[in-house]
Amino acid sequence: MLSQIKRLGADSLLYAFMNVGTKLIAFVMLPVYTNFLSKSQYGIVDILDRWTSMLTFLVIFGTDSALSFYYYETKDESKRLSYVQNVMYFRLFVVAVLFLLVVVAGPWISEKLLQSPHYVDLLYVNLFTLLLDTIFVVATTVMRFEFQTKKVVLFTVLKMLLVAVLSYAGLKFFSQTPAGMFMGRLISSVAIFVLMLRVTWKYLKFRIEWPVLKELLAYAAPLAPTSIAFWVIANSSTFFIQHFASLADVGVFGVALRLAMMITLVTSGVQMAWRPYSMSVKDKKDSPYIFAKIYMALLLLGLVGVMAIATLSPWVMKTFFKPGYYEAYQYIAFLSCVTFLNFYYLIISVGLFFKKETGYITRIFTIAALLNIGLNFVLVPFLASWGAVIANMVTYVFAVIFIFRKSQQVYYVPVSFAKMAFLFVNMVISTSAVIYVQEKQMSVLFILLSWAYFIIMALVSRVDRDFRRQPALENS
Repeated sequence: MLSQIKRLGADSLLYAFMNVGTKLIAFVMLPVYTNFLSKSQYGIVDILDRWTSMLTFLVIFGTDSALSFYYYETKDESKRLSYVQNVMYFRLFVVAVLFLLVVVAGPWISEKLLQSPHYVDLLYVNLFTLLLDTIFVVATTVMRFEFQTKKVVLFTVLKMLLVAVLSYAGLKFFSQTPAGMFMGRLISSVAIFVLMLRVTWKYLKFRIEWPVLKELLAYAAPLAPTSIAFWVIANSSTFFIQHFASLADVGVFGVALRLAMMITLVTSGVQMAWRPYSMSVKDKKDSPYIFAKIYMALLLLGLVGVMAIATLSPWVMKTFFKPGYYEAYQYIAFLSCVTFLNFYYLIISVGLFFKKETGYITRIFTIAALLNIGLNFVLVPFLASWGAVIANMVTYVFAVIFIFRKSQQVYYVPVSFAKMAFLFVNMVISTSAVIYVQEKQMSVLFILLSWAYFIIMALVSRVDRDFRRQPALENS
């Protein structure tokens, strides 16, 4: 038992290192890339990246969860290999279909996606990269199943480093355009493919067994809509900005989105540890009170983090980015809030996981995706990027409220929703004030007053009582 716990702890630390390492590399390289690319050029990169992420969902089509289930369902090594090979060739088949679409209608697709028929070469480069990354993902997934954690971390971090170095080289020596950046990515994927060929070769041996494939897809298909819903929420704003504004606006908004993701440097470690931790304490007598304190502590940390990001964003943009991208600072804090809410719903939904009612989360996020599209359609034409920010904020607030409400119904945690909402609203007011002061170039004193207001409101709410509450006091 102790050895299993030690392995879980060691693996968690290694994966946390991997997540933090890859995100730090991406953060460091972002100002490097934007130094070579204009706002419109980076807009092209951002749009292609978002479409590629959607295509990745289609390629995977829920088969990651299906493979995880059936891989552990059987102890027969030959059967396990069959599952892996069938997943591999299903995904490669989907990529092949995408290649065929570009061959048949490449200029038309380029025109629709990028407002020009002359970017077909970028479509091919991205699809070649997607093909090689598909093989990489299947191989590293099996490594995770086999607890080859060090290999997974090594290859993943090495791949990210190669992407960074070769993308920089492509921009520096090949072409200071999106083509230079994407060629760097492709070459890095080729290099990793060659390095891993010995590992992946057995998975690439052609083997389609229709009963096995049907079994996998029957498990996977119901999971695909949830992935698409998350993709819609994460990416639809970009396409509305492209349609109603410009590629330059897309470039600025894309930089803000990527910087906002840096809050996951803190949340990803908690997210990885949360599910096993929550399951381990759920049957303890005082577990609802433990969860109540965690809910409030993480909320406070998240809200303070968003305000800190709002305060520091202008300095980050001035120090590391070209002047043309400076306006992105306005959006970073609220987009960071969206990223935090995307993490926080996993924390406050413990009841749904305990009671196996996770289907409710799927339904809520499907509705949220439709809400997000509607809000973007209404707001972006009039408010441009601010409309997209508001749409994303409202979408995640809606999802968190309904998921929290349902989780409380099936597993009650003694925490005040009114107090949580009060703190959140006052964070929004304070953060808005900070951004307004920065935009109007007012005295830094007003930023300090915004912080003071939030701290006073937190004290007025008597949030300290939530951390002192004990079961015995509650029952007396």
